[in-house]
Amino acid sequence: MATLKETLQQKIPAMRQEIKQLIDTHGEKVISQVTVAQAYGGMRGVKCMVCDTSDVDPDKGLVIRGRPISELADRLPEEMFFLLLTGELPDTAALAALQDDLRARAQVPEYVWRVLRDLPADAHPMEMLDTGIMALERESEFRKRYTAGLRKEEHWEPALEDSLRLLAKLPALAAAVYRIRFRKGELIPSDPKLDWAGNYARMLGLPDPKGDFAGLIRLYSTLHCDHEGGNVSAFTCHVVASSLADPFYAVGAGIDGLAGPLHGLANQECLGFLLDVHKEFNGVPTAEQLKNYCWKLLESGRVVPGYGHAVLRCTDPRFVALQRFGQRVGKDDPIIRIMNLGFEVIPEVLKEQGKAKNPYPNVDAASGALLYHFGLKEMTYYTVVFGVSRALGLLAQLILNRAISVPITRPKSVTTEWIKAQVGA
Repeated sequence: MATLKETLQQKIPAMRQEIKQLIDTHGEKVISQVTVAQAYGGMRGVKCMVCDTSDVDPDKGLVIRGRPISELADRLPEEMFFLLLTGELPDTAALAALQDDLRARAQVPEYVWRVLRDLPADAHPMEMLDTGIMALERESEFRKRYTAGLRKEEHWEPALEDSLRLLAKLPALAAAVYRIRFRKGELIPSDPKLDWAGNYARMLGLPDPKGDFAGLIRLYSTLHCDHEGGNVSAFTCHVVASSLADPFYAVGAGIDGLAGPLHGLANQECLGFLLDVHKEFNGVPTAEQLKNYCWKLLESGRVVPGYGHAVLRCTDPRFVALQRFGQRVGKDDPIIRIMNLGFEVIPEVLKEQGKAKNPYPNVDAASGALLYHFGLKEMTYYTVVFGVSRALGLLAQLILNRAISVPITRPKSVTTEWIKAQVGA
């Protein structure tokens, strides 16, 4: 198989032709409608953009390039990046070439470390991650080539270059955020013999005698690599990149979206719930105790974190993959045991309550518990791990959008008075 760039060079002309023909033939056909509730409700459910890297099927969960995520859980994040971009998994030679390319780009300039160390001691980890990405922007090949003059058909090439530069440096950058912010000592250099996620785990500096923490970071990164194009981080990255801002600016903006509590805080809330249960019962409760605890929570007007999903109507396959991993590495851990007990108890409580469209767990119900199990207990850092993983999808979507010359995003806003006139209010 050809390298990643060679594969894209082969595929992009056909992609462009397919989309041009689709627009020429069917460009005036209606594919969605917008209700007043949707206009005021975050555009939820409005079909108004294209994302070919992944789709969330209500009954199957996340599907990457036509493949259910449950079939991809054992793949490396580098393989997922190749798949997201090309629709194909790399063979051994193509994977090795991509890994070698990322290793060659992995060194972070010293000035970035100075910037991070100069931030306030209590800076939020996501602030530090975004600041590091912004500091790296001076490395942008896209900005340099665009300034010098670049045909739009060529935009994808420096976008790919920037994406590989940023992706290669993210593990070291994110690990430095952890070690600087939480005063863990000197930064740990990367190991050129390790894979992308394995290196990230190593540079965090947590004890990992059996390599299971590295295994978790690989699995976590693969499971969180992409999630359609309409979520806050992906859509923000899409909009910013559509202005032809370079990938550093666009991914930085997407990462900022992840920092919002409604998008990137879920696994912290889920872990907090598990820890509260553990504290309430001084250990692992019985099924009946947990059931009663959840009923009290619901009757107080609160929700059970980690259960339900805006799109899914089944157990999130990503939860299943993480739960299986947890059973293998920490079946006696009381927090993981409470997580497993919740999977047995909570859906039945929510079904009985009758309000949840989907009473089953999503990925966040498990991810925080596993990070905590391995000693990563600084919960404000968890969104950084999420951001590093999601950068795979953000960058893949961005490169493809430049390949097919997606124009600047500019929906039409309307006023409340206009809506009232349209509906006769």
